Amino acid sequence: MQEIHSFNEWQSLLNSSKQFLLFVKTDHCSVCEGLYPQVAALGESYAFPFYRVNAAEVPELAGQLGLFTAPVVLLFHQQREMARFARIVPMNDLTRRMDDLEEWGKAEDE
Repeated sequence: MQEIHSFNEWQSLLNSSKQFLLFVKTDHCSVCEGLYPQVAALGESYAFPFYRVNAAEVPELAGQLGLFTAPVVLLFHQQREMARFARIVPMNDLTRRMDDLEEWGKAEDE
């Protein structure tokens, strides 16, 4: 999972990537630390990239996305947020939405 360190990096990623997953964490968040390995492990099963950002280090991003808690898992397609999971992330629901996202990407490529 690649790390985002600045708001400019975020803007560049959003404008240049067709689809991706964004994992948002913050400092001293035990839920974030517990969820991260589960989400990161899914990266091997999907063709789109996964990114991670610490909202405490890039507060502009948290403000832009309207994030008020952590962790948050966001799925993006064509510069638009397609799914948001905050705090408690049901892995079955997340993987179902990730499957949908991957199918959308394949359909556009055909």
